[in-house]
Amino acid sequence: MTRLFLAFSAALLLTPAAAAQRSRQAPSPAPLRAIADDVSESNLRAIVERLVGFGTRHTLSSRDHPTRGIGAALDWTEAEFGRFSRECGGCLEVVRTGDTVTGRRVPEPTLVENVVAIQRGAERPDQVVIITGHIDSRVTDVMNATAEAPGANDDGSGTAAVIEAARVLSKHRFPATIVYAALSGEEQGLYGGRILADYARAQGWHVVANLNNDIIGNSCGSDGVCDDDHVRVFSEGLRWQGGDALRPLVRSQGGENDSPSRNLSRYLSSLADHLSLALDVRQIWRNDRFGRGGDHTEFLNAGFPAVRLSVAVENYNHQHQDLRTENGIEYGDTIDKMDFPYLRRVTQLNVAALAALARAPMPPAPRVEGAVSPDTTISWEPVAGASAYVIRWRPTDEANWVHSLRVPGRDTSHVLRRVRVDDYVLGVSAVAADGTESPVASAVPGGAFGPYTPPPAQ
Repeated sequence: MTRLFLAFSAALLLTPAAAAQRSRQAPSPAPLRAIADDVSESNLRAIVERLVGFGTRHTLSSRDHPTRGIGAALDWTEAEFGRFSRECGGCLEVVRTGDTVTGRRVPEPTLVENVVAIQRGAERPDQVVIITGHIDSRVTDVMNATAEAPGANDDGSGTAAVIEAARVLSKHRFPATIVYAALSGEEQGLYGGRILADYARAQGWHVVANLNNDIIGNSCGSDGVCDDDHVRVFSEGLRWQGGDALRPLVRSQGGENDSPSRNLSRYLSSLADHLSLALDVRQIWRNDRFGRGGDHTEFLNAGFPAVRLSVAVENYNHQHQDLRTENGIEYGDTIDKMDFPYLRRVTQLNVAALAALARAPMPPAPRVEGAVSPDTTISWEPVAGASAYVIRWRPTDEANWVHSLRVPGRDTSHVLRRVRVDDYVLGVSAVAADGTESPVASAVPGGAFGPYTPPPAQ
């Protein structure tokens, strides 16, 4: 069973200065690592090779050609999910979610479809964690739907991680639901992300996390810098959903660095530290790369926690490029430019995170009180599946949680003596009976892991 090592001390009941030890979430590596070790480098390579073999997967390419274009790629992915489902006794429900769209990069009404496999949770099926990668590809001209667009790394790598995660995790059972999704329409305007986020809302899913994998399969950049030791995790700080209604509360009570997505990033960073994959998370504290975007943004717009995983260093010669050689430089997103041992480790991190999140209870929605007081009271509503809770706090200028205190599952509030709410950010996580801990939800405006709901008018 997954166990979380939680550093507790009697000193935590004293002053913060007396309890200055670090208290990051630290899952015991053995059980999650055993699941993650089932990820196969050869499978990942075979999946990318198959995807590249469709010639182009442009969103506007052929939908009915048997071996070329987006339609053939979606059909093959659906068949792979179906094969995994048969092997696990029908544990995956395979569906297509789609919408007919038009836009600046989709001039004529076009059906954009995602292929989705749903592994229902045994205890809390409406609690959902989602892994995504976009299956569509492109070349220099985003409207060129006929040229060879292999899309090996962008985003054959992310799609391969989704498919391999489904193969590995469908062998196991979890209390919560895991959703595996190959998204279309990303390069034309993040359509697949929006379509799946809308589907999640229509299904009434309580989404704990969207792990969006986009460009996760190379380790050397266009400037010659190589880094196969890190994966970047992008997360928004102040949540976007909530808009102007949320801003005055954040200004008054804090929360600029404590959106659910930022706490999900912290969770992944801690998990990577303890899996011993020779892969560290580099937390990038912005929603995405500078001036660019990915499908996770549509989940954020819908109010769902979401992060983007991407390589430590990008090679821009191998993204959105026609296949060619100029001045001795090779351009194009081809499979020979990928690093498959690196892709395996990033996929292992995804698989371990999905397993942990699907075992853990939903994060609580904590509240704090303590104005003009030397003490702080933190409280929350009971969470299904929680046998204990962990209160965490840190000084406002600390990046990660510093202090922690575990309380029994019957407790839904606690008074922290001589912890002044002015000087600290506080949060709570929920712990399952097997020891699996959820991400921390910060006790700040917009900190709850769910769509933002404005407080009632006073």
